Amino acid sequence: MTTHDEQAGLILLVEDNRQIAEMVGEFLEMRGYSVDYAADGVSGLHLAVSNSYDVIVLDLMLPGLDGLELCRKLRKEAKKSTPVLMLTARDTLEDKLVGLEAGADDYLVKPFEVRELVARLRALIRRDRRQVSTEVLTVGDMTLDTATLRLTRGGQDLVVSPIGLKLLAILMRESPRVVSRRDIEREIWGDTLPDSDTLRSHLYNLRRVIDKPFARPLLHTIHSAGYRLADLESEMASAQQPA
Repeated sequence: MTTHDEQAGLILLVEDNRQIAEMVGEFLEMRGYSVDYAADGVSGLHLAVSNSYDVIVLDLMLPGLDGLELCRKLRKEAKKSTPVLMLTARDTLEDKLVGLEAGADDYLVKPFEVRELVARLRALIRRDRRQVSTEVLTVGDMTLDTATLRLTRGGQDLVVSPIGLKLLAILMRESPRVVSRRDIEREIWGDTLPDSDTLRSHLYNLRRVIDKPFARPLLHTIHSAGYRLADLESEMASAQQPA
């Protein structure tokens, strides 16, 4: 009899290597997960859009439609926020940045240990199942509605990844306080901490969306301390006003 894990859920596995797919699928099912399977990008996109999954495990190199394009279509066209764990044989920072920019939440480099895959899935599911608060957070001219996940700056709608939204919510709630790297990682990924590039990559992509097109930055790196989200010019102007 299979013992169901408390975090078990419905997983979509999009992987064209039959041996890897069977190994991963069997391991997940033995731990109480239900698994749908697609061997190419077109079929994977159809399933991802048509059904509601807890996590999508997505290979980067796929026939028909590669993992990056599938992820982009899922986020931008289908407007799906389902967590995506990308599998890739590429281990450079640039490759990781491209995957995260396409909308992936996390990644594993092949060859990987299947137990680590399960740990990453648990962390993504745990994060996604947390009760959504109904706050409207504002820092400077940027606003995040945590109920609708609508993000705007200067009245302009912005699109960031699900992890990017989670990062913003953490930093906006604590603004203007500095939040340590470790606190951010534990809030997002729990005890299954990612490698050193993951948070840096998400923050890089986040800056490209929320800061680069605008006159002044809101996201600041405080060396050896962490990160803060603040409108420093407004803070300085307020501090200089006579009491």
